[in-house]
Amino acid sequence: MKALTWHGKRDVRVEDVPDPKIKEPDDAIIRVTSSGICGSDLHLYEVLGPFMSEGDVLGHEPMGIVEETGPDVKHVKPGDRVVIPFNISCGRCHMCELKLFAQCETTQVRENNMGAALFGYTRLYGQVPGGQAEYLRVPQAHFGPIKVPEGPPDERFVYLSDVLPTAWQAVQWAEIPEGGSVTVLGLGPIGQMSGRIARHLGHRVIGVDLVPERLEMARRHGIEVIDADAADDVPDAVRQLTGGRGTDSVIDAVGMEAHGSPGAKLAQTLTGLMPGNSAAPLMQRVGVDRLAAFLTAIEVVRRGGTISLSGVYGGMTDPLPMLQMFDKGIALRMGQAHVKRWIDDLMLLVTDDADPLGVMDLATHRVPLEKAPEAYEMFQKKQDGAIKVLVQPGA
Repeated sequence: MKALTWHGKRDVRVEDVPDPKIKEPDDAIIRVTSSGICGSDLHLYEVLGPFMSEGDVLGHEPMGIVEETGPDVKHVKPGDRVVIPFNISCGRCHMCELKLFAQCETTQVRENNMGAALFGYTRLYGQVPGGQAEYLRVPQAHFGPIKVPEGPPDERFVYLSDVLPTAWQAVQWAEIPEGGSVTVLGLGPIGQMSGRIARHLGHRVIGVDLVPERLEMARRHGIEVIDADAADDVPDAVRQLTGGRGTDSVIDAVGMEAHGSPGAKLAQTLTGLMPGNSAAPLMQRVGVDRLAAFLTAIEVVRRGGTISLSGVYGGMTDPLPMLQMFDKGIALRMGQAHVKRWIDDLMLLVTDDADPLGVMDLATHRVPLEKAPEAYEMFQKKQDGAIKVLVQPGA
């Protein structure tokens, strides 16, 4: 089959790789019809290369058609249309019973002291082949796959794999009071959907970004926007809109590669140029993030407010302003999305023909699999108005 494979920093290629096969009784094989390129994939393209191996198959936002199932898979069958959560969870361990599916004890990558295995996401998370490919082997398929209706286009459902649950959790974790306010930092796909979900739930939303197309998309969905390039001081701009206090909550949808933080950017760049067997352990011990977005969140949130981190961070020695955080009484929540925890809430919205979250207004580009390398470059460089790219094998 054809699949998108990693070969080095900013070097991904479509190649022939072996077809996936059933290995365990609870496996399934799906034929991929759509798979998103995520902002987290760009971390592999740029920063997290030391944790990758040449030939790794990328992608963690797939949906498609079930082709084959193992004998223990009962809730889906060949021919069913399914979305695959990006984290691989069993549904029956202690953590899954707590609905902390991203910490599944069955698939935890214990040798790296990490949580549940993820599709297409580095040795740290199990090095499981991903879904930017023609076919995908799905472990723990007795629980993971989400069956969706036939008929509507993939765009109605594909975001259930990651974008929508991550955004929904970001809003839940933000603990916005009833009728309260939230600032969303970063208006990529997660930020866009976090803002729309918060608006749908009755909150005031202020979105911050510096990319004109992202700001315009947010405006279309009723979000007040601040252009970070035009504002002299983003926290001050938010305070001016909120009676001098700041918003009740902040969602950081940017993460480790925020604009700014030149020192951390240099450290990431130099570490990324080292041989993988040297760079990976160094990053695990003393890695740093570009913290501009998180530091802005600390400034923006009102006293006693909550910061919800949905952007990926990977540093181990990040310096934090603990005095300021303690003095302001900031609550902080973060982590990978527990995808299946939120599916019942989201399914009601994505199957609504009124499209209350505007899922049909998110993808800006749809490309066949063979064009995926060009799509990565376009997305990483924010060219051609790219906000969300869907890879569609067979298109």
